[in-house]
Amino acid sequence: MAPSSTSSSPEAVAIRRAIAADLPALGPLGASLLRSHYAFDPLRFMAPRGDPESGYAWFLGTQLEEEGVAIFVAEQGGSLVGYVYAGLEPQSWKELREAAGFIHDVVVAPEAQRHGVASALIDAACEWFRTVGAPRVVLWTAEKNEGAQRLFTRLGFRRTMIEMTREL
Repeated sequence: MAPSSTSSSPEAVAIRRAIAADLPALGPLGASLLRSHYAFDPLRFMAPRGDPESGYAWFLGTQLEEEGVAIFVAEQGGSLVGYVYAGLEPQSWKELREAAGFIHDVVVAPEAQRHGVASALIDAACEWFRTVGAPRVVLWTAEKNEGAQRLFTRLGFRRTMIEMTREL
């Protein structure tokens, strides 16, 4: 996929596939996602123990060469300011869902938020899903992440499931 850009921020943002050299910058972005979700609900989400930056960089590194997975990064002024982690999921009887593209993560650095970066990343993932034949795109969002929910609604996503958790 050719790089794309968004011009709603002061400096253009290029969207491209992630490479291994991006992992040191992706780790802190992924760790910020982990921390924000833990702050939303520490009983539901993983605690950011130890060195989550290295852990997330390692995890995303394991996904770079996986078939049916794409990680796109947003680059602005030579720095990575966001990424989206997307993958193909087969039909699931457990989830009562046909095959789908699944957006696992989308995160944008605070200084680049509200400039169209997340939209551009999601658009890149959706275009990739189209090219590989995914019939739909599914994602989850934290109940308390109202900003993300507004973004996803604006991009054409609709609510289909509500996750509920009970501590034992």
